[in-house]
Amino acid sequence: MVLASQLRTGMAIRYEGEPYRVIAAEYHPGQGKMGGVCHARLQSIRTGTQWEHSFRSEVKLETLTVERRAAEFVYRDGEDYVFMDTETFEQVALPERIIGPNAAFLAPQMHLAMEFVDGDPIGVAIPDVLEVTIVDTAPVSHGSDNVWKPATLENGVDVMVPPFVKIGDAIRLDVTTRRYMDRAKASVH
Repeated sequence: MVLASQLRTGMAIRYEGEPYRVIAAEYHPGQGKMGGVCHARLQSIRTGTQWEHSFRSEVKLETLTVERRAAEFVYRDGEDYVFMDTETFEQVALPERIIGPNAAFLAPQMHLAMEFVDGDPIGVAIPDVLEVTIVDTAPVSHGSDNVWKPATLENGVDVMVPPFVKIGDAIRLDVTTRRYMDRAKASVH
């Protein structure tokens, strides 16, 4: 059991009999006689739907153990993404709605951690920082250094990059915020 005020991103809980993944949690302490509140964005482990809920800070929630196993992304099959457990070689398919928008960053042979609750797969932990290649952007601009420009990555995702970045450059990208961090030290491929 955990108090609502102790909820953290990545935890799994059971609320009203349903298992949920905590996507985001923010605690706001109360003032005076007002108790604190935890605003949480939850994702249903069964359906993938997300919703926001406010919990009083003293509410106790059942925590679920999240087990992580090493996995490799193998291929996409329609709406499903197929992963292979690197120890047992068992293949597991996860629907795109469970993986979320970061599914666009999955590439064949990518190694990551697959997450399970009660033996059922609930998601994958995509690295926070990835090296990606720019496939389309405006030419190098000379002039104002503080103007960022749009660029398209090899997976089709659009991001903003500094003016000196050109087509073919490998960059490091913060996957959570989808923001440019810096140039990659070595080629992605």
